[in-house]
Amino acid sequence: MLDSRKIGNFIMNKRKALGLTQQQLADKLNISFQAISKWENGTTYPNITILQDLATLLDVTVDEILAGSDKRAEDLSYSKAGVDITYTDTIKKEMAMYLEANDSRVLNGLGPFAALYDIHFPEIREPVLVLKSEEPGSKQKLALEYGYTESICHDMINHLVNDIAVMGAKPLAVLDTIVCGNAEKDTIKSLVKGVSEACRENECFLVGGETSIQPLVIESGVYVLTSSIAGIVEKSKVVDGSAIREGDVILAVASNGLHTNGYSLVRLLMDKMPQLKLDKVDGQTFLEQIMKPHTPYYRAIKDLLGNKVIHGMAHITGGGIEGNLCRVIPKGLCAKIDLSKIRVLNIFKFIRNNGNISDDEMLRTFNCGVGFLLLVSPEDREPVMRHVSRFYDCYEIGAIGHGDKKVLFEERLGWL
Repeated sequence: MLDSRKIGNFIMNKRKALGLTQQQLADKLNISFQAISKWENGTTYPNITILQDLATLLDVTVDEILAGSDKRAEDLSYSKAGVDITYTDTIKKEMAMYLEANDSRVLNGLGPFAALYDIHFPEIREPVLVLKSEEPGSKQKLALEYGYTESICHDMINHLVNDIAVMGAKPLAVLDTIVCGNAEKDTIKSLVKGVSEACRENECFLVGGETSIQPLVIESGVYVLTSSIAGIVEKSKVVDGSAIREGDVILAVASNGLHTNGYSLVRLLMDKMPQLKLDKVDGQTFLEQIMKPHTPYYRAIKDLLGNKVIHGMAHITGGGIEGNLCRVIPKGLCAKIDLSKIRVLNIFKFIRNNGNISDDEMLRTFNCGVGFLLLVSPEDREPVMRHVSRFYDCYEIGAIGHGDKKVLFEERLGWL
């Protein structure tokens, strides 16, 4: 039980020791001096949204404020090591609102040691779980540096869902992990909110996760994100490329930019040419262009899954078209890509020209405008293109033939 009078006396003594009036302390906290007066009179005590700021100003820990007393200087504590349990507990309570799912399959919420998810699907005779982990790479460094905190969460979840959608899976539940040097409440809340909203947009739920504070391992202000997903698919409806046949056509589904790949090269380019950040590309700054969230493809393809229309799919991430499409091409077949048909986005032309980057390097590092590939029979080409084009630009860029090389590029990318 909190003792409001003891807390009030502690705050008053610490304020006076610092030579601050009630008004001066109030001004630093951006609140009224009446609030300070009420704390010190024991009428009320600070709410969780202001505790950490107050502790910082008074040069004490949140634990000490809530206890209403100093801990002995010689005592070691988790707080003095950089992890304030009381403060982190308040953060966890505020996370709960983002973990509320209206899915009856989620059997528990924040608090238990692990999340429970009911995977009984009467309509699926042979359910197969599809599991994947993902992190947004070095793009997250730029995101936190330039204020794209929630946006990077959409990058991570969209990438994650795309990776299981290529197997024909329906996304179910996500677990996230946030590793940081110190827990800044607003940043943690923003990250959890972003992950939760991105899950809902992809028709799945954030059911739990882990926030790991490691002050002696990670620098203060640094956050490292990762997530894991579970999806489900009928065993007979798994899309793994085994249905691909000679004559199948290859359909490109447009990306909106870099997605989550190539950022180490881009950051190198920005270090060499800092002015690029504000240069305009298609009416937006270079920074705005490269920080667009990864395109989510599940909703565009979900109604095509399960009816054998799609013979294979590839999510174009690190390694480009060749490095990802080769994963689903059966032995003895070759995916022949006409590079001249790819609708290269202007952001890639800008990067190529300013970095003096070769075509081979561009194709190996970036998606160049193609975020997803669908392989279908010639007779299904038109209906599939019409369906997907309701969401994203979709067009033909190649076909399947015989050959020893799984992916063969023909012609050249159009940079003009």
